[in-house]
Amino acid sequence: MGKEFDHKKRMRKEEQGKDVERGETSSNQEELEQPFIRRRKVVAHEDDGSGKEFQNESIGMVLLSTGVAVCGSFQFGICVGYSAPTQSAIRKDLNLSLAEYSMFGSILSIGAVLGAITSGKIADFLGRKGAMRVSSVICIVAWLAIYFSQGALSLDTGRFLTGYGIAAFSFVVPVFIAEIAPKNLRGGLATLNQLFIVTGGSFAFIVGTIINWRALALIATVPCLILLLGVCFVPESPRWLAKVGRDKEFEVALQKLRGNNADISDEMTEIQEYIATLNSLPKASILDLFQSRNILAVIIGVGLMVFQQFAGINGVQFYASETFESAGVSSKIGTIAYACLQVAITLVGALLMDKTGRRILVMVSAAGMFVGCMLAGTSFSLKGQGLLLDWVPIIAVSGVLIYVAFFSIGMGAGPWVIMSEIFPIDIKGVGGSLVVLVNWSGAWIVSYIYNFLMRWSSPAEVCLLTILFVAKIVPETKGKTLEEIQASLNPDRRQST
Repeated sequence: MGKEFDHKKRMRKEEQGKDVERGETSSNQEELEQPFIRRRKVVAHEDDGSGKEFQNESIGMVLLSTGVAVCGSFQFGICVGYSAPTQSAIRKDLNLSLAEYSMFGSILSIGAVLGAITSGKIADFLGRKGAMRVSSVICIVAWLAIYFSQGALSLDTGRFLTGYGIAAFSFVVPVFIAEIAPKNLRGGLATLNQLFIVTGGSFAFIVGTIINWRALALIATVPCLILLLGVCFVPESPRWLAKVGRDKEFEVALQKLRGNNADISDEMTEIQEYIATLNSLPKASILDLFQSRNILAVIIGVGLMVFQQFAGINGVQFYASETFESAGVSSKIGTIAYACLQVAITLVGALLMDKTGRRILVMVSAAGMFVGCMLAGTSFSLKGQGLLLDWVPIIAVSGVLIYVAFFSIGMGAGPWVIMSEIFPIDIKGVGGSLVVLVNWSGAWIVSYIYNFLMRWSSPAEVCLLTILFVAKIVPETKGKTLEEIQASLNPDRRQST
């Protein structure tokens, strides 16, 4: 598939070259007299300094569309962070046992697993905007169920539905951003997904300590309401529109995203040729994930999610306060420092994603996490042996914060950015669902077994394996169109080159 697409693209360029040699660049004198239009056409496909003028003219709608989409990411963060600051108040108001509240906390993951299974199909059938609308409505209903809860049943129902909704957001938001963004901005914009997730979690933690749990549930509906309103003013993913044959809407959407005066002819042709190649293939099913043309993308997507989760981040997050307390540090101070650092470093990662590239950022991130794990593990070992007790709290806090900082700069957002780029559009729904399912299942497993089976040495080993995996298997996607990425991943193309 990638070989055929690349051949068509090469033939088109050769034909254009022959026209130039024959002096047939244009028969329209008026067009020749307006060189600034020609320059803009080149700029639309360049990443160097000459691209600044085009970016300034066309970036507005892309930024607006991304801003609307990441309301779903913020909702994700609020949902995950909601249970920590509200535990004692909910148990007291509703007279819940510890077991009943534990069900409330864990049923989120069950809803998320179900949402992961269906999210890709919904996004393929209704479109990226349609999927975000459905998720928003589900989350609003869920928060209202929590707000009006008088017992465990309504509370658990709402929590289950929030899990379902945010699992869909976790797939469709990075995919939507990847499909609308110019290639030179795609990584940084997609990283905003992770930034708004951690910001939403920090918001829930801080605000939840100030207001009561019912008020927080009402406030949690606001991002969904903004998203529902915002999607009315932004275009659908052009690639999805092309895939389903809505050619006129595809052209209009792409023009809106690139700017009214931008020449989109080359990008349109590239996308249409790629979609035409895909349409010549049989309709995709889950078994197609394991065909030779797709298996590398599956290995990369699933592998990155496995390493992300089994590096222990959810265990560290869920038990951060206990970790600080066991090291002799105030849990409140440690957790606030944790939350602030995570937001700040995720922002730095967003700025670096399109400058350093995905691979190097993920590998540096995993290396830093390894150092953090070793420091934290050393502190607890020293405490157990009664050595350097004055230094134990400093080493422990330093280890945890180094771990969190390096996770936030690359391993947090990187796998999601790469996942949104590597799957062909015909299997993006089913492939993305598989990856999200693996991620949520891994999150549940790690959260459950962390206190029982895992030690700081185990995540450290996973971090080292992550570096090897990325170095050997994961390609660099920075600065490539989604169609160019598919051509590079195709086994036949790799052999021919």
